[in-house]
Amino acid sequence: GAAPAGSQDAPSVHLWSDYLTVHLHPKSLYVIRQYLHDGDCGCLEAFGQGESLLQDPTCIEELEDRLHFYVEECDYLQGFQVLCDLHSGFSGVGAKVTELLHDEYSRKGILTWGLTPVLSPAGVPMVGLFSPQDPQNSFYRLMNTALGIAHLSRHSSLFCPLSLSGSLGIR
Repeated sequence: GAAPAGSQDAPSVHLWSDYLTVHLHPKSLYVIRQYLHDGDCGCLEAFGQGESLLQDPTCIEELEDRLHFYVEECDYLQGFQVLCDLHSGFSGVGAKVTELLHDEYSRKGILTWGLTPVLSPAGVPMVGLFSPQDPQNSFYRLMNTALGIAHLSRHSSLFCPLSLSGSLGIR
């Protein structure tokens, strides 16, 4: 998607990975089309939305194919590391992914990092989807974090929540 050399046009940016200077292998990215910025569903804000994404058999099949592509390249697979946002609907996606890994590779370790944003003084994530004073968004953030911690720790060998604030992004 980059502009030709010598061109004054900015490169085309469609995904977060387009900002990286390192090119990722195409099998390492899985784009959830309905949750793109111009997608059908808006933002992925609830745990249940994330969980339901991985109920779709075609989505699960695609995810398993991508996973097996990398697992087959390993000489000695020791385990997996999962990084997952806890405050958004991606906590539900992460919960289903760790469940899949736990079921399919039960003898392998799963180290899961639950990530939460730093909140501004107004209680809003510095980078995120939530508006300042909306109590519904605060409730979503709290429930996503609680459900994420419960589900991710159940299927992980070790679960470690990470935040640059002491509150795990919750007020």
